[in-house]
Amino acid sequence: MSNLEDIKFDQGLIPAIIQDYSSGEVLMLAYMNRESFEKTLETSKTWFWSRSRKKLWNKGETSGHFQYVKNISYDCDGDTLLIKVEQIGPACHTGSRSCFYREIDIKGFNHE
Repeated sequence: MSNLEDIKFDQGLIPAIIQDYSSGEVLMLAYMNRESFEKTLETSKTWFWSRSRKKLWNKGETSGHFQYVKNISYDCDGDTLLIKVEQIGPACHTGSRSCFYREIDIKGFNHE
């Protein structure tokens, strides 16, 4: 990442989409502040800011389901990160591989 100054922490946070490096599967979405972003860069493991607990957390520190960072990119506006990882174990706290395991039935919605 060459232009770290392009990263925008809106109200101190930036959303981070976490994607499996090999399969492309979207695993989760979390938020980073500058400190967690810098710790992620330093350790090559994902660190996030917990909005509910108001503290830093390292993905896998209690479960052992670490995320090893393989690539970080950011969108055209610099306000969203895409982090590709090697996921160890499930990404979701429910035990599911991905946090996105539930679908909305869109049949019957008006599609113009």
